[in-house]
Amino acid sequence: MSRHTLTDRLRAWLPLAPLLLLLLGSYWLSLQVQPLPPASAELRHEVDFVVERVRSTVLDPQGKPHFVISTEKMWHFPDDDSTHLQQPHLTRYFSDRPPTEISALRGMLSSRGEDVFLQDGVEVLQRGENAGRERRLQTEYLHVQPDRGWAETDQPVRVLDRHNLIDAVGMELDEQARTVKLLQHVRGRHEPVRP
Repeated sequence: MSRHTLTDRLRAWLPLAPLLLLLLGSYWLSLQVQPLPPASAELRHEVDFVVERVRSTVLDPQGKPHFVISTEKMWHFPDDDSTHLQQPHLTRYFSDRPPTEISALRGMLSSRGEDVFLQDGVEVLQRGENAGRERRLQTEYLHVQPDRGWAETDQPVRVLDRHNLIDAVGMELDEQARTVKLLQHVRGRHEPVRP
């Protein structure tokens, strides 16, 4: 009786054997086709697009140009969402005076484009309303917030106009208030107007 009972039990489980084999095979197959972990792909710092000779205009609420940024070459890195610029040029427009122009050899935009970080040979040109009344500011680094009309640096800066040369370390430029604040180690030379 025990012999028949064991055989009967094996016969009862026999139809389930292919199902168990199918389950084990599916599990093994799912382990074989798992995707690679994405961590290795996310760590690469690779350019996802490059654009040459870019010019972008931001308008004010009245539809007039507020500022224009142009660059010879722009490239973007998706891993840190940084946009790098080659020979950027920024022009900020005003309704009551000539525009201010800022140029550099290289720069970087923040991810939302609110901040522009300029480096190497940075020059700010503020033209006067009368001919010959322009001011140049030169530095190696400048953080610009074009929408606010604000620029600052903690690096050495030189301010030049027709009769003055001023050297300092650190500067805050507020275009709304029309002020340039030199922060420390300020030295200047003035050449009087000769009749």
